[in-house]
Amino acid sequence: MTSTALVDRRFLGELERPGQVFEHLTPNWFAAVMGTGIVANAAVSLPLQSGLLTAYATMIWIMAAVLLIAISTGFVLHWARHPHAARHYAGDPVMSQFYGAVPMAVLTVGAGAVHLGAPLLGSTVAVGLGAVLWALGTVLGVATSVWVPFTMMTRTRQHEVRALPAWLMPVVPPMVSASTGAALVSHVPEGQARLAMLSSCYALFGLSLILGMMTMTMIYSRLVHGGVPVAQSAPTIWITLGMIGQSITAANLLGAQAGLVFAGSMASIALGLKIFGIIYGLAMGGFGAAMFALATAITVRTVRQGMPFALTWWSFTFPVGTCVTGMSALGIALGSAPIRGLADALYVVLVIAWGIVATRTAHAAYIGRVFRPA
Repeated sequence: MTSTALVDRRFLGELERPGQVFEHLTPNWFAAVMGTGIVANAAVSLPLQSGLLTAYATMIWIMAAVLLIAISTGFVLHWARHPHAARHYAGDPVMSQFYGAVPMAVLTVGAGAVHLGAPLLGSTVAVGLGAVLWALGTVLGVATSVWVPFTMMTRTRQHEVRALPAWLMPVVPPMVSASTGAALVSHVPEGQARLAMLSSCYALFGLSLILGMMTMTMIYSRLVHGGVPVAQSAPTIWITLGMIGQSITAANLLGAQAGLVFAGSMASIALGLKIFGIIYGLAMGGFGAAMFALATAITVRTVRQGMPFALTWWSFTFPVGTCVTGMSALGIALGSAPIRGLADALYVVLVIAWGIVATRTAHAAYIGRVFRPA
């Protein structure tokens, strides 16, 4: 066995010093929280539930919450101890896109608190925690959806910047707010407050959908004309599914809650919103199937050519998870057993993908490989 192999196996053996853990703790680490949390939230969304599945989901949610606390602490230390490196990553045209992962990580853990936290924290505390994290994640998400594009528009360029799938990261968070906010509608007081909550979620849906579809058009054009990203970035093609799955989830979950706001003479509005969710879900589901096939084909091709492990592998998790929640919500709204079955099948794919990526990340973190300069 070579000395290099021995170094690789030591704790943080690939780093020159332990402090490098915080020096290069980039925002894409929050994708690990997203990818872990969605495993729990997707489990809750499945039509068929059991005590064993709930226990599993709760364990995964706790893991995601611990990751959020740990990575957030490390990220604060990253900015405090290494401000020059932090500003460099924040100004990087690619890495800056992953600041969108921060609010989505917060929102994912917050949604888990609402769905799974009651047995551990009590209903009041669980919903309160979920509401606080939803508000924080929403503010951060709206900020990134404006700040990141603004910096791209005003940055001095020495060469042309081409659209990448990662460009969706800062514009998807408001859609996550829309879908996770649906679970809070019933906890908001009836009347104007509940109307405001539902209306805000639909506004967030529109904000993210329009910006996201414009961005996806640029990404698709870039892929057709410029080819797929390099091997290390190839997994990010799956991010496109995040917008598709999350929007189907939001449209149907919000439609299901509309009856709590629009009743009596306004019940037709609730029915209309539910119908909108179903039609939108079916139409966007067709687009999603095409993008799923395309992403799978590109991934298989890249694996055959050699695809090194990187944190971009977390792109295999959260987007697939949103497809699970989307198909679950659509299947319930439509009363379709095949669509609900598709959600079950996709959940199996999600769990397998998460297991592989989480294991590879834990190993790479142990030896320090993922903490080296990006």
